[in-house]
Amino acid sequence: MTPARGEGIAVIADARLTGRHRSDPFGGGLVDLHIVDGMIADIAPAGALHRRGAVLDAGGGFAIPGLWDHHVHTVQWALAAQRHPLDSAASAVEAAHLMSSAPVLADGRRVGTGYRDAPWSDRPDLAVLDAATGDIPTYLINADLHSVWLNTAALRREGHEPDGVGILREAPAFEISRRLNDVGPRVADLAVAQMADAAAAKGVVGIVDLDMAWNEGAWARRLAGGFDALRVEFGVYPADLPRALAEGLRSGDRVRGTDSDLVRVGPLKAITDGSLGTRTAACSHDYAGEAGNRGVLTIPYVELVELMTAAAGGGLRCAIHAIGDVANSFALDAFGATGAWGTIEHAQLVAHADIPRFARLGVAASVQPEHAMDDRDITDTVWSTQTAIAYPLGALAEAGATLLFGSDAPVAALDPWAAIAAAVWRTRDGREPWRPEQRLPAATALAASTHAGSGSDAAVVEPGSPADLTVCEHDPLRADEPTLRGMRVAATMIAGRLTHVA
Repeated sequence: MTPARGEGIAVIADARLTGRHRSDPFGGGLVDLHIVDGMIADIAPAGALHRRGAVLDAGGGFAIPGLWDHHVHTVQWALAAQRHPLDSAASAVEAAHLMSSAPVLADGRRVGTGYRDAPWSDRPDLAVLDAATGDIPTYLINADLHSVWLNTAALRREGHEPDGVGILREAPAFEISRRLNDVGPRVADLAVAQMADAAAAKGVVGIVDLDMAWNEGAWARRLAGGFDALRVEFGVYPADLPRALAEGLRSGDRVRGTDSDLVRVGPLKAITDGSLGTRTAACSHDYAGEAGNRGVLTIPYVELVELMTAAAGGGLRCAIHAIGDVANSFALDAFGATGAWGTIEHAQLVAHADIPRFARLGVAASVQPEHAMDDRDITDTVWSTQTAIAYPLGALAEAGATLLFGSDAPVAALDPWAAIAAAVWRTRDGREPWRPEQRLPAATALAASTHAGSGSDAAVVEPGSPADLTVCEHDPLRADEPTLRGMRVAATMIAGRLTHVA
């Protein structure tokens, strides 16, 4: 009989191994993985050792380390399924029209998500949105989460006076998203559980949760309610840093109030600039066609150093959002000045001189390869005047930087196979590869998706390693781009316990 979700597995039978830096003698032959107390106890040729306990038949599939997504806005990701999709909107007028038929949620709002206004020939306009949506408070969240377009009813509901446009950017936009995400524990936790199961079905065993909230209490509550689908490391934002330090939260510690080891304290998350789509990422040259606009730095350098010094002194690693090249330079400077450790999140535009500094400072680049596919056209237009390297995955890898892959869900779908495919092939939907010199070897891309949380080394499948494993249909190191994107996952497990089985 096929084991069921939640069952502990003692043997993964008839599997194949793959990955970089293999030291096993099995080549492409079938093996059995024997699991004891959540760890891989032995790997042997198929059938060589007696198969005791529950057996999962891999059917010749490939056993790889469980996949991680290192950048997720968990509640916003989960609630996106309840929000009206706007990714197809080709203009402001069309986006407003789409919202005119969006369902009204239980709280009386209409909420849409996923529009990208940079390529539009028209601009968001309050009168256009009001004409389409009337007196129902209506919110359109940009795909990059850094701006929100509101109609007059929504502006007034949130305490803002209409200004003729209705666009809120950066901190005011984040506050609107925080309010929209405050749906109550019952609704939020059910949505998170459903989306976590969907992630497990993709082979995901863990995420780094960067919700803009005090996340410890929410995760303790979810664990108490039976959440068991993923490992989680949760972030702390600057507003909550004094509380986190006063209460002794340290990166890697288990969430308090539970015996589970599934959820642990993650990094301090600080946002130092805006985004490409909102044209607020801090850059060294003007945005094309926008004289004088070089984006914004949202945290002064001195304040950033103070935050990172306090976090590092209290045992918290740092995850510093930096998209533009100026922001990346400042973030690297701050890591060097403080001795803090952790990641730069996004690293979408990096000066040539800064590429080797990631490895030299031991700062990992937490990147989202699918963003390159989403942004390839806008990058070639609004960043056409920049001299730094856009989406420099290949350059960072060649310089020895540690790469960690994620999605920034809901900005992109939580799908590690899409991230791997984008990194390896630099294309989607049959288009020519974009800036192919930045492609990664498949083994490097897989490794970037299998780091366990903030671990400095990618996970491996060998005796003595945790049995956080994914069994997939094809060898990720040899799959073409469509095969990677459509990868079928037969099973996912955490410490030998099935979280998904096909």
